[in-house]
Amino acid sequence: MSLEEKRQTLLGIFHETKEVFQLKEVEKLASKRGVVLQSVKEVLQGLVDDDLVHSEKIGISNYFWYFPSEQAVKLDGQIQQLETRLRDKQAESASLQKQLELSKVGKEDSEERRALMQKMQQLQAAVAAQEEELAKYAGADPERYDNLKKTAQLACDSANRWIDNIEALRGWLKKKFEGMDDQIDALFKETGVKEDAEYLQLEALP
Repeated sequence: MSLEEKRQTLLGIFHETKEVFQLKEVEKLASKRGVVLQSVKEVLQGLVDDDLVHSEKIGISNYFWYFPSEQAVKLDGQIQQLETRLRDKQAESASLQKQLELSKVGKEDSEERRALMQKMQQLQAAVAAQEEELAKYAGADPERYDNLKKTAQLACDSANRWIDNIEALRGWLKKKFEGMDDQIDALFKETGVKEDAEYLQLEALP
């Protein structure tokens, strides 16, 4: 017997008898219907967890029950919830439809509207042409030129700082490893760093 078959068998006991049972009573009835005795407790707990069977501890005993009428009450509650959601959605749909109709006011197709749309398109095309023309003279923009000069100077200063850093590192290595000057110079040469590299100088810019 599969797990689902066991669950349906136990549910059948509660639905048919409409009584309250203790675990041993459920085990006895279920075993008569083909459910393995050792599995009844686990299957019953699964039904309790799924809210298909109720359980209550009274004293030292656990009692189990489920009445078919409860299912009808539960379904009725679910139906009421769905009906409420449906009414809410219908009201929302009506509100959106009203907003849509209001948004169309003043936008009806007419000769005047078509003329204005054509005029707007012409103006947009004129603006695009002007922007394209201005882009040709971007290289002569004084503000852009000043920014380029500042950027170039920053790059030059940064490169010169690295020259200082490299020479400082070379000097520190030679002090740290006395007698290995040639090897250290060779190491720097292999990495492309020339000894006594000259500082970068920007040509005078207007």
